[in-house]
Amino acid sequence: MSDLVPDHTILGVVVGSRAYGLDGPGSDHDRRGVFAAPTRLFWSLSKPPTHLDGPLPEQFSWEIERFCVLALQANPTVLEVLWSPLIERITPDGEELRGLRQAFLSRRVATTYGAYARDQLARVDTRRDRTGETNHKQAMHMIRLLMAGSHVLRTGEILLDVSDHRERLLAVKRGEVPWPEVTAWSEDLQRDLAAAAAETRLRELPDTAKIDQLLHRVRERGLE
Repeated sequence: MSDLVPDHTILGVVVGSRAYGLDGPGSDHDRRGVFAAPTRLFWSLSKPPTHLDGPLPEQFSWEIERFCVLALQANPTVLEVLWSPLIERITPDGEELRGLRQAFLSRRVATTYGAYARDQLARVDTRRDRTGETNHKQAMHMIRLLMAGSHVLRTGEILLDVSDHRERLLAVKRGEVPWPEVTAWSEDLQRDLAAAAAETRLRELPDTAKIDQLLHRVRERGLE
């Protein structure tokens, strides 16, 4: 099954700092993708993998069914793939997947984005308490996630490009912003996330029927 990513990727994008507008010299190309395993592979006892690393550096891909499950759960990392403007590969199936990206969105994003950000902050605080060291990069991404959460709740679009806040975010990453200022910024953004959740016009639950229909079409085409 080593050919699944090279031969069956339907959507391949770059995320990470290059998509966020936070890249610099030597920044990684964080490649993420979706592959559609040939349907007949599911007829064996040994099923296709749900995800794969490689073969390119910093590349990670999900099989389309697993990708859809995670996206319907409002997983921030997965949703970014559908909105990244840095597309390296796309097929008609990938075009259809991107075309239905709004169907994945729901008010669940308030919970997932907030939870991911709080988890990042808890990890940073735990490390600070244990070692006295601060993971400034993790702190920066916690701030970025909170910004992105409020944005999607208000606009129905996933925010990747945070270049308007580039200098302040990179200052956090470099450890140039005092920790009390970072936590105060986080608290402000968490309040804003709660306000955005209260006023959002996103549907209560994602449109799973549309995604089911998409998956059926992909599996039917995968028999050809």
